[in-house]
Amino acid sequence: MSNDSFTEVTSQSWFSRLGNTFKGIIFGFILVVISFPLLFWNEGRAVKRYKALNEGGGAVISVAADRVDQVNHGKLVHLTGMAATDETLTDSVFGVARQAIKLMRSVEMYQWEQKSQSQEKKKLGGGTETTTTYTYNKTWSANVVKSGNFKVPQGHENPGQMPYSSEKMLAETVTIGAFSMPPSLIGKINVYSPVMLDNDFKLPDTLSGKAQVTSNTVYIGSDPATPQIGDVRVSFKEVKPMVVSLVANQMNNTFEPYNAKSGGTVELLVTGDQSAEAMFEQAQKSNTFLTWILRGIGYVLMALGFSLILAPLSVFADVVPFIGSIVGAGTGFIAALTAGFLSFITIGIAWFVYRPMLGIILLIFAGGIGFFAFSRIRKATPAGAEATLPPESDG
Repeated sequence: MSNDSFTEVTSQSWFSRLGNTFKGIIFGFILVVISFPLLFWNEGRAVKRYKALNEGGGAVISVAADRVDQVNHGKLVHLTGMAATDETLTDSVFGVARQAIKLMRSVEMYQWEQKSQSQEKKKLGGGTETTTTYTYNKTWSANVVKSGNFKVPQGHENPGQMPYSSEKMLAETVTIGAFSMPPSLIGKINVYSPVMLDNDFKLPDTLSGKAQVTSNTVYIGSDPATPQIGDVRVSFKEVKPMVVSLVANQMNNTFEPYNAKSGGTVELLVTGDQSAEAMFEQAQKSNTFLTWILRGIGYVLMALGFSLILAPLSVFADVVPFIGSIVGAGTGFIAALTAGFLSFITIGIAWFVYRPMLGIILLIFAGGIGFFAFSRIRKATPAGAEATLPPESDG
């Protein structure tokens, strides 16, 4: 841990904690409400994308890049060739110039950063005592770090703004063989390599005596070996002409997204020489990966929402800390289980709309989760509870 640190101990009463949890209930309901349409929409998006890619995979034809065949106008085509440009991109501030598809300027400034680590301890009566340690370190950052928000801003002041901004320049005309590439496809070419500044590179007059050049960096400051707060380093990256493979709708000598009959569009680009089959297979894998990521986000939002809704129960029980911990674990389990059950239900309903057979299977699975949860609750009933009930009268 850094020696430049500050430790603060704060206390919160039981009533204050309880009040905050009731405020959190509103936010919890919002998260739960958001999670349902997110999960439902994601399944529709995934199915539409799956069908569009399946349709595209069956309709695509491979063509040569060296000539434009008007017979293929309006058809989904696959081709491989060298994406190239005759344009020279020039950085307007530093004068770096490259014949490239893209040129990017990256600016970083040496600044203070604050990190915090907290430990909370429950006290008898429901209150808490929180020990927070703030540490301060110097680091390179591409964004302005607002030191005015630090717990201890004195001695950790950062400049209020960056002297230069990061910027990306794109060539307007990029060709692949006899074809011209639209901006949507150019934007998909993102394999950058560092720009090396040779001995012939000269700094602008405005930076004379203020900056120095290394192999790939313009350093604005006294000594790169011992950077000071406010020092700036500027580096450049470029996208050079390269072989790419694309799948898109041919429109004369250019391209546009293919509109699938099932809904959705198809417009793919990868670097290197890849077959249409491999590109569609990878696109389907990416669709599956994104689908699971969004499912996970929807579930987490729902589970977090239910946790916030149930939070007052554990705070109530925190009057005796170890009881509050037990109740907190229980409410966390209930929140996770409920979110899982409702997530499956939501996804199942969405599949019932978009993929009926799979939807039925998933709804049955969700019903199994609900039965399991109900069974666990019944088993948790105190032993002998039924025996204490009064016998039924014969009349």
